[in-house]
Amino acid sequence: MDVLINAENRILHITLNRPEKRNALTRQMCVAIVEAVQGAQTRADIACILMGGNGSAFCSGMDLKEDAPVDELLKVHEELFTLGVHSRKPIVMAVNGPALAGGLGLVAQGHIVFATHDASFSLPEIRLGFWPFIVYRAVEAALGARRTLQLSLTGQSFDAEQALAWGLVHQLGNAFEVEEGSKKVATKLARSSPLALELGMQYVQEAAGKSVEFAGEVAASLRAKLMDSDDFREGTAAFREKREPRWPSLKPSAGE
Repeated sequence: MDVLINAENRILHITLNRPEKRNALTRQMCVAIVEAVQGAQTRADIACILMGGNGSAFCSGMDLKEDAPVDELLKVHEELFTLGVHSRKPIVMAVNGPALAGGLGLVAQGHIVFATHDASFSLPEIRLGFWPFIVYRAVEAALGARRTLQLSLTGQSFDAEQALAWGLVHQLGNAFEVEEGSKKVATKLARSSPLALELGMQYVQEAAGKSVEFAGEVAASLRAKLMDSDDFREGTAAFREKREPRWPSLKPSAGE
């Protein structure tokens, strides 16, 4: 299987598993990722998504040797590179090596991103006589308009330290630290209030790009809903009593 997918302890693990091709994305791999993330949106047993890659590279982009119908590719690529914008489940990325072109587009879908010190990033499409049309918006949202344009025009590569300084990556480490750190964060998310996560992600998505007034209205509405919830009452009670909260909105995972 070129994409490994399994759910455990309220975490949906998605692993790119084509190391001999530096995890270059085929159409079927894109479909598998999209279906897994979209399917997780309605699963009460999934709190967050953890994505990584096997081998020495996270993802080298699209498999340019694949002969797939252009219209089918466009559809699945549009879905793949907007997952971060639409997902109500937080996406954690564990970047274990180079992330190029579509690989960088994938990293930009992460809400929390860990990367190894030897990870590198680029939009090299211009060197192939092409342009990163589909991933451009996601990378621009992560890095800013002028920097994304400069990277697209030059195909310039940047290292993990630069990615950290620019805000694309949130934490660096060696391979073990990235694997363990990303799992630890995903586990914390899985133990958080499902309702707080859902309404928080809803706020971020609904307020994005809107006026201050509209964003304030959304915040007030969702805040009132959360403050009137059993989860908030349990959270404050657990804080006062110095114990772990038992979230009323939490549905037990299979086997628990």
